[in-house]
Amino acid sequence: SPQVQPFLPQWLAQPKLVQKRIKDNLVPIRDVPGIHPRLLKKLQMNGIESFFPVQAEVIPAVLQSASNGYLMGQGGYRPKDICVSAPTGSGKTLSFVIPVVQVLLDRVVCQVRALVVLPTKELAQQVSKVFNIYTDGTGLKVVLITGQKSFAKEQEMLVQKKVTGYCSLADIIVATPGRLTDHIRQTPGFSLTQLRFLIVDEADRMIDDMHQNCLNQIVKAAFQVENDSGSNMLFQRTKPGPVTAASSCYPQIPLQKLLFSATLTQDPEKLQQLDLFQPRLFTSVYSEKKTLGDGTEAEQDTNKKYILPEGLSQCYVPCDLNSKPLLLLHFMLTMKFTRVLCFTNSREASHRLFLLVQAFGGVTAAEFSSRLPPNERQRTMKEFEQGKIQLLISTDATARGIDVKGVNYVINYDAPQFIRTYIHRVGRTARAGKAGVAFSLVLRIQERRFLRMLKDAGIQDIKKHPVKGNSLKPLVQQYEEALSKLEKTVK
Repeated sequence: SPQVQPFLPQWLAQPKLVQKRIKDNLVPIRDVPGIHPRLLKKLQMNGIESFFPVQAEVIPAVLQSASNGYLMGQGGYRPKDICVSAPTGSGKTLSFVIPVVQVLLDRVVCQVRALVVLPTKELAQQVSKVFNIYTDGTGLKVVLITGQKSFAKEQEMLVQKKVTGYCSLADIIVATPGRLTDHIRQTPGFSLTQLRFLIVDEADRMIDDMHQNCLNQIVKAAFQVENDSGSNMLFQRTKPGPVTAASSCYPQIPLQKLLFSATLTQDPEKLQQLDLFQPRLFTSVYSEKKTLGDGTEAEQDTNKKYILPEGLSQCYVPCDLNSKPLLLLHFMLTMKFTRVLCFTNSREASHRLFLLVQAFGGVTAAEFSSRLPPNERQRTMKEFEQGKIQLLISTDATARGIDVKGVNYVINYDAPQFIRTYIHRVGRTARAGKAGVAFSLVLRIQERRFLRMLKDAGIQDIKKHPVKGNSLKPLVQQYEEALSKLEKTVK
């Protein structure tokens, strides 16, 4: 039956298409118009000579929308909000870091002008690191708010009380939702009324019910009228509406939203909640038209809802519950896989599997989940990136957005239940145009549902990769010994 297509607003129906193939479409940084020489120099010092397609499109768009500094755009027009849907590893972070830093370069007073909200601590750390590189030596202050430090400590990093009132210590804040909401509610003098950019990364996850409230609170705080010192009355913000003589007589700071995600929802109702202003969508998630020999065009994979990195090969291994651990050991010891990121569906499963691999021996493994304190997680990640750890067993907490260097293989030890989980997991490898392989261990009872899920998402190029029982035999005895060793220690 023909599917009912929801009526899409024009900006969703006709997005600006961004080249998918990263390697063939690099743009030298000097060819992207309008970037400040200071930032060009910084980029080169960091070994960046060219931009990925997403960066080459989005950076000038944001700069253009702020061409009058950070007050109202040309002729009192508000800048349009921007949504970017692009695969994992396509360079979304720099797409907002560069223009935001550039727009704020000439700021006179320290006020919160840019706020980046991310779903996990690791992501927030990663993004604040990038901001620190590009604000270094500019006088702009970046503050990271994720609850790693005590609430009071964070308050000290955000505001300072002076005789004349409170002043902000941050120009750019990178935060996770929970902690941010607490500061909006409880930190005296913490103000978002001068906010120019609200950046929501991993936007689809942030739009989910749990964080929607956080986004509402930010916007509410941004449009609050401050009446404490009178001096701020000059910059009063009006919620967007028709421009009247009264609304245009103040110099205003517009609030512009920039949304980024690898799986940006196409659901207009969900996007509606974000209250976007004349949004523009940049996407590299689209199906390509193939021209046939006779000059007509054939629409190919019309239902490609998600786009995976180009260099990714996907396989699945039909198996039963008992052979799963053996399969993992087979890949590590017999096939000699290196730099493997292995996903399970829960913290407990990760922990058990880690203990089992440890008891078996012969593989340098570590676990990565919210069980462990942040400093330990960072150390583990570093050792994995240096190649000291060959197998990292992880929960989905890490699947999102974390840029782990040099993952050769992703193994879905537990088959993911949702297509988005699959996209984000396998997207930890084959980043920035490199090659990578994803293996999914699929129980025979799950096989139909799993393949169906991929097919519905337009993912067809996954190969069946059966592993014969014979090749697992040599591991069985040692595996059983490891199991009994484990049972003893658990008891």
